[in-house]
Amino acid sequence: MTAREEDLVARQLLEQQDLIDVYLKEKRWAEVAAAVRQARRDVPVDLAQTDPALFKLQRQQITRFYLNGGRVFSLPVLERLAAGK
Repeated sequence: MTAREEDLVARQLLEQQDLIDVYLKEKRWAEVAAAVRQARRDVPVDLAQTDPALFKLQRQQITRFYLNGGRVFSLPVLERLAAGK
């Protein structure tokens, strides 16, 4: 998956968090790992200056991700599963 594809799927999963359960059931580990990675990287601070509305939206999505239990995901395990190991 390219960096752009990873960014798009991560944004989609953070926006529609009910899809995370679907992706887990379908064993789409790479996509779920992308969302976890993006949430852990957080929103770039400079986005608050260039696009405040997008910054606020992404901050809300990441906050909701963690409130819904996003902290329990193990990124190393997801990456290992995505690699087929």
